Amino acid sequence: MRKTVFLSFLTLAAIAVAQNATKTTHAPVAAPRPSSAAFKAMETINPERIRAHVRFLSHDLLEGRGTGQRGGDIAAEYIATQFALYGMKPAGDNGTYMQKVPMVGITPMPETTFSLVPSSGSPVNLKVLDDYVAYDQTQQQQSDIDAPIVYVGYGIHAPEYNWDDYKDADVKGKVLLILVSEPPSNDAMFFKGKALTYYGRWTYKYEEAARRGAAAVMLIHQTDMASYPWEVVRNSNSGEKSYLKLDGTPKLKAAAWIQLEVAEKLARSAGLNLGKMMTEAQSRAFKPVPLPAKLQAHIVSKIRPFESNNVIGLLPGGDARLKNEAVLYTAHYDHLGIRPDMPGDNIYNGANDNATGCGVLLELARAFSLSAEKPHRSIIFASVTAEEQGLLGSEYLGKHPPLPAGKITLDLNYDDLPPLGSPEEVEVSGAERTTFYKTVEATAKDFRLAIRPDAHPEAGHFYRSDHFSLARVGIPAFSVNEGVKYKGHDEAWGLKQDEEYNQKHYHQPSDEYLPSMDFTGDAAMARFGFVLGWQAAAMPQLVGWEKGDEFEAPRLKSGQ
Repeated sequence: MRKTVFLSFLTLAAIAVAQNATKTTHAPVAAPRPSSAAFKAMETINPERIRAHVRFLSHDLLEGRGTGQRGGDIAAEYIATQFALYGMKPAGDNGTYMQKVPMVGITPMPETTFSLVPSSGSPVNLKVLDDYVAYDQTQQQQSDIDAPIVYVGYGIHAPEYNWDDYKDADVKGKVLLILVSEPPSNDAMFFKGKALTYYGRWTYKYEEAARRGAAAVMLIHQTDMASYPWEVVRNSNSGEKSYLKLDGTPKLKAAAWIQLEVAEKLARSAGLNLGKMMTEAQSRAFKPVPLPAKLQAHIVSKIRPFESNNVIGLLPGGDARLKNEAVLYTAHYDHLGIRPDMPGDNIYNGANDNATGCGVLLELARAFSLSAEKPHRSIIFASVTAEEQGLLGSEYLGKHPPLPAGKITLDLNYDDLPPLGSPEEVEVSGAERTTFYKTVEATAKDFRLAIRPDAHPEAGHFYRSDHFSLARVGIPAFSVNEGVKYKGHDEAWGLKQDEEYNQKHYHQPSDEYLPSMDFTGDAAMARFGFVLGWQAAAMPQLVGWEKGDEFEAPRLKSGQ
């Protein structure tokens, strides 16, 4: 047992008791200390049990846990079986652990053509995966596009920052050329400075363009702006891609990315300089620029309706009044499956991403089940599908929660926890936006963990994992992960491990289980999250968002 990992009961007892329950929703409220029974249950969390789950879930036999594929379904059944063994009550559909998520798989077919056609000169026929990737969000077998291209900068309309790239331009039926990310800034009051907001995410740009009636979007990929190389875009957008079944919201005929070099060639054909265009987009005075070029595309797709599953178990709370409210723990079980067209190792095992999070989730469920005293509020454990397809399983969970969103006090999410040893830091990016943060700070201090600011705020990690889907419906939510400083190593070592993983293994077949992995840190994060969840379950009031936060409005709307 390492002192940096385990709490003593005396330390737990030192956590402040609850403040007066008459305080307003937005006032921070200290959490009641966990009981000795909770502490004993927390102590049972074992890194070798997490290892066993990771080893199985990332085994070749599960074929990369692809969404709507055999391996993904096996993973869901495995997790449901573990919930049953731990005595969790089924919280899915019809008395089962499974919440069916209606989806559609879309596979671009070889007959698809994608050409940039300048007003003068020859068409440029783009090669899929090398030059572009594109999916038809309308879920039609065939769609045709013959429409002018309009450059709209970052494609952002953000009234709170006095920013509008569209300037009321009519883009209906047109193809929008858009930069990834958002205007660079060091001013925390302007797009949160270096930290990426949702406006910088590709999902927002597609959504905003579709709301305005655009036919298609071409996002310009640049590694430093996207925070990941083209290989990640290619691997995440090859083969079948899943979408939630259409619900009436506007969709694009082509949601596409193009290589930077392709965008540069397009700009040159129009007599423009892409570098200058990108600089001009950083000004509030920017106006959309119609290009003397069209996109001509014939999109042919194989459409496969199917159902995937979120796996949900519930531990009923012990307080007669509070058990109708809950703390939620989440972790996605899906990964990228198999890529049949790739020679050699073509199984995307997803050991780190996210067999580790599932291992932590299952160990948390087991530990909670062993407590001789139940938490006041209920505890929900949800392993969600289709995160790699765009947070789809958690989006569906947020729209169809087992309890009303206004009754869920907090979501703690686990995603991609590096098995590198004993951590001296914890990352809880987004926790500071909630009224729960003082409790997080106190608990981190008790665990002798420094809270590390997001190592890459420009990457927008808060908007790239499943907690974001819960935040969108108002539930206070954030992910728990290790920082980069580990016992026996300096910070530079941790940063090097992080960089090497992102460059060589993230969304690659090489993200595999290795016997040399050290799950001490994963267990530490499980214990830390156990105490946070127990405290959130005991607080006299539900957790809220800080006043003025972008998620405060949906929280208030949810009835909390």
